[in-house]
Amino acid sequence: MATYAIGDVQGCFEELNALLEVIGFDRNNDRLWFVGDLVNRGPASLATLRFVRDLGERAQTVLGNHDLHLLAVAHGFAKVRADDTLAEVLAAPDCDSLLEWLRYRSMLHVEANLVLVHAGLLPQWEIARAKALAEEVEAELRGPRYREFLSQLYGSRPDRWSDGLHGIERLRVIVNAMTRLRFCTAEGVMEFSSKGETEAGPPGYFPWFEIPGRKSANHTVICGHWSALGLRIAPNLVALDSGCVWGGVLSAIRLEDRRLYQVPCADAPSARSLAAQAGPKPQR
Repeated sequence: MATYAIGDVQGCFEELNALLEVIGFDRNNDRLWFVGDLVNRGPASLATLRFVRDLGERAQTVLGNHDLHLLAVAHGFAKVRADDTLAEVLAAPDCDSLLEWLRYRSMLHVEANLVLVHAGLLPQWEIARAKALAEEVEAELRGPRYREFLSQLYGSRPDRWSDGLHGIERLRVIVNAMTRLRFCTAEGVMEFSSKGETEAGPPGYFPWFEIPGRKSANHTVICGHWSALGLRIAPNLVALDSGCVWGGVLSAIRLEDRRLYQVPCADAPSARSLAAQAGPKPQR
């Protein structure tokens, strides 16, 4: 039995199937960990959702910002964007059951020394604390007031954590950190405009995983979300968004020995050379 963590699929179902073939995925024994953003921007979000749902306990997935966007759009609390590719999901006869399944996915998964989250964690959060905060959001999403929660989900304020936060402001900070975070200050103030490489943050802002003394550093965090960062493998970080939906590659890592597997974007033949050349970026 092996466990494979897979980067942002975003509806790239053809590439996901190709990756599982390269891996030699054994549906009866192996497990797949998805870093979130199963849907959107790629051509086959519906097939991706159905496939991962039907894996049952063989799949562990956390919610990404695009997955939450699908829920918000489906319930009328967000507008469809020009580059969204969610129409097929929304028109599907099993849309309601797929959305119900998605609504019950985790925000964060912890197993031994491994932590699965879509984007990142604020530096002041120990893993036990982050898990408890994730469960607060999960309770809202799975509870009778989930529509009210989705209606107030969007927004970048507050931009920092405080133990005194409550209500939707508390929940929004948790969601934004776990599904949108790239750069923050040493005090955990988040900045959401910068999406480039690690040097692209404003003065005083750093990649969340480079903050000195961050309290989650004693675990290995497995994440995605940051395609400009690309593949990054370090002792306590496995970042797997290698930009398949943008013409890059879809990446997976076998967690038992950190063996890397990649397949190129089907619509970008030149990505084959990228797949051959790509390797883990060194820790800074």
